[in-house]
Amino acid sequence: MGNNVFLPIAIALLAVVALSLLVILALVVRRAVLSRSLGAFDCSLRAETIRESGQWRHGLARYGEEQLDWFRVFGVRPVPAESLSRRKLEIIDHRPPEPVETNEVLPEWVVVRCAYGPVIVELAMSEIAFTGLAAWLESAPPGQQPVALG
Repeated sequence: MGNNVFLPIAIALLAVVALSLLVILALVVRRAVLSRSLGAFDCSLRAETIRESGQWRHGLARYGEEQLDWFRVFGVRPVPAESLSRRKLEIIDHRPPEPVETNEVLPEWVVVRCAYGPVIVELAMSEIAFTGLAAWLESAPPGQQPVALG
């Protein structure tokens, strides 16, 4: 009779472990699918308004024809968490991460400060990804604002 008490607990624990493994597998597969896309790169994002500065969120960015799509690392949804229009995105400047950001942003990355309408968006990425972002914005079709490099 003592073993019968532990059987439901063991089944519940097994179910939790199996569900956790499925979620981890889904995250790995999603990241692999997103990373295979042309123009995908690791990118952290933080938005600022007049009232507050947000937290760094880790993710993956991907160039679209008219937008920069940003996906959360720990999300399972196939749609972007943010989609930044190429027409509204303008690079203000870029800098190395500040000492207080070293736990949130990789030290060899650059922080790219962008104007996006009334919001300031900061994107943290590798130097190579920054060069790609600047080139993508500069190659916008005629009539779109040119990128300003600081």
